[in-house]
Amino acid sequence: MMIKRIIFLIPFLVCTLSTLQAQKKADFVTFINQQHTWVDSVFNKLTPKERIAQLFLVRAHTNLGQKYIDSVANVIKKEQLGGLVVFQGGPVRHANMFNQYQKVSKVPLLITFDGEWGLGMRMQDSTLSYPYQMTLGAIQNDNLLYEMGRQVAKDFLRLGMHFNFAPVVDINNNPKNPVINFRSFGDNKQNVTKKAKQYMDGMVDGGIIASLKHFPGHGDTDVDSHYDLPQLNFTRKRLDTLEMYPFKELIKQGAPAIMVAHMHIPALDNTPNMPSSISKKVVTDLLRRELGFEGLIVTDAMDMKGVKKFFPNGEADVMAIEAGHDLLEVSENSARAIDLIEKSIASGRIRQADIDARVKRVLASKLWLSLDKYKPTTTRNLYADLNTASAKTLIQRLADASVTVLKSDRRIQDFNPSDETAVVSIGIASAQDFEKGLQSQLSNYTQYYVSGKEDKDYLDSISKLIRSNDQLVLAIHDNRTRPRSELDFSKEVQKFIDKLARRKAITVMFTNPYAIESVDINRSGSIILSYQNDNFMQKAALKVLLNQIKPAGKLPVTLSKRYKFGQGI
Repeated sequence: MMIKRIIFLIPFLVCTLSTLQAQKKADFVTFINQQHTWVDSVFNKLTPKERIAQLFLVRAHTNLGQKYIDSVANVIKKEQLGGLVVFQGGPVRHANMFNQYQKVSKVPLLITFDGEWGLGMRMQDSTLSYPYQMTLGAIQNDNLLYEMGRQVAKDFLRLGMHFNFAPVVDINNNPKNPVINFRSFGDNKQNVTKKAKQYMDGMVDGGIIASLKHFPGHGDTDVDSHYDLPQLNFTRKRLDTLEMYPFKELIKQGAPAIMVAHMHIPALDNTPNMPSSISKKVVTDLLRRELGFEGLIVTDAMDMKGVKKFFPNGEADVMAIEAGHDLLEVSENSARAIDLIEKSIASGRIRQADIDARVKRVLASKLWLSLDKYKPTTTRNLYADLNTASAKTLIQRLADASVTVLKSDRRIQDFNPSDETAVVSIGIASAQDFEKGLQSQLSNYTQYYVSGKEDKDYLDSISKLIRSNDQLVLAIHDNRTRPRSELDFSKEVQKFIDKLARRKAITVMFTNPYAIESVDINRSGSIILSYQNDNFMQKAALKVLLNQIKPAGKLPVTLSKRYKFGQGI
């Protein structure tokens, strides 16, 4: 009887497996380098100018008014550009904008977005933000990052977007990095690579394109390429073994796309002031030929000073194409650039065959995304679909898994909600989620707030008031929009923090991990590091303090001899 049942199930299992295999998308890199009937059909209908235009992505906003939205629509209609790079606005406004733009485009637009921590990175209006990559770097269960990638892909597709410029695979080995920093998974190349692989795979399996950035590695810079051209004076050996390590490993594992940064790296191209993004030696000779990358190559934004400072008036756009890019982000003037590229083809500076091959790769990418069957985005239930209970639960699971306890956990283990407790919160003026949650659990507590600029007399008065308390919780918040490496507190407040820490406080840091070095909390009884000040991190830290969850996070960076990569109790 059992044998008969097994035999009966075999056809069913084979049929189910076949269905699942049919549903799974083809390998992206292989797919875009193959010939496709739809691609050839579309390509043949485009004029020479429209083919070049497929390589350009125009800036799109919905927070700058309808006049701006309509002006971009006119550019798309006139130039027939390949796609969008989407910036600030709201989801319903964005969806309506996408539908408007797709109507005037002969070829469905490729819609791209910087969503390193999800839609909330650019759209704070009713969309979700996932933890920063530095926070994710502390997580030990990498499967959670894959789940996040799948959910981010789901959000993108629901809104009508197709391509996420993420993950960041820069190794942040410069704590004062002004542009990468908390956007990196950390300073350990293996950890960065593992985390990026899971996030990347989740997005690609979810049906969107993911792009590694910023090749060949922006982690050890002290200049922001939005404002100037960073100089990386490292040896080729150093670049090979450190900065380029994640890129090389992930190329082997199927990376779909790579964004090239605006940096001057003499070891790769010693032409004076040559940005890597427009260097043929970097894009074609190194990335394409030496490393064997066959996916999409995209520039960082071409309106950044890091690239246009030394190559103005559209020359950088021509050089980007000459270097070997498939897609150019946010040209200062796409019409001018297209004209210049057309002239460069006529003069023999750029080969027509190279342009044609890249256009077909872009079109094949659109086919992989099923844009040959494009449908407008519906705004019905859009907010609800982008704010599901399951997505919010995943965000909290990520936060819970990242919280890192440094030094000792004895004070946490001994924490008693019934004991007389003083809670001193620094960097805020009123209760946030951590304080509200703690207050609901404590039966005998006093709360104090220090904004960060108070004078000595006020701080001394608090010190006296809390002397008799059984327990002291010191919560340090970085309430700024983006967490920085140093806290902006007065010297008097810094001394106050040191004084409270010496009382064996349980210190909870809702900050960039590097900020630990800007205050003296080393004498704390226990230190809970929560990486950022968002409500989900505050809830996670509260669970750790109340012994509701076991802390599992490990430091993703080395902060000092005292606090090193991988540390966590």
